[in-house]
Amino acid sequence: MKTRFPAFGVCTSMAAGIVLATPAAAQDVTASIQMAQQVARPSIDAPPAIRPVPGQLEMSQLIWSTMITVENANRTGNYSVLRQTGSQAFQIGNPPAQLAQVFSGLRATGLDLSTTLLVPPTYTQAPQVMQDGIFRVQGLFQLRPRAIGFDLYYQWEQGRWKIYGSDIIPLKMLEQRDS
Repeated sequence: MKTRFPAFGVCTSMAAGIVLATPAAAQDVTASIQMAQQVARPSIDAPPAIRPVPGQLEMSQLIWSTMITVENANRTGNYSVLRQTGSQAFQIGNPPAQLAQVFSGLRATGLDLSTTLLVPPTYTQAPQVMQDGIFRVQGLFQLRPRAIGFDLYYQWEQGRWKIYGSDIIPLKMLEQRDS
């Protein structure tokens, strides 16, 4: 049984936590946020053609950084740093108190996300750049007795990839027995 703990800064649903409802809804909200950003200040983001696709090392660094930031937020109960390291859309959609609520189930499991620093991530799908400068990476950390799955979204903003949404999933590993 998978337990999901999503945190997305795009659409909110009180019944399911903070989740990205549909790609169309996300695109509409993202477009609105981007329009508001352009009115408020000139864009300093790189055009889509020159946004760098993260290499293997940078991708691992992004994932590990996200895991340790969520771990520290869960450990201290202070989600301000997690929020501040996110993209503007993530910050707008996720006040610290709401992030505390979203991650309360993960926090209750007592799962130590810092153990993800001990192993490289395994990707379950090829990382991909999506619309509007969103980069998605899915995979897991093959730890025992519980693997940790992830579905992470990053947005290119102010010259770097920032967390845009996360789904961290504790997975129970099946014991392998020698025959």
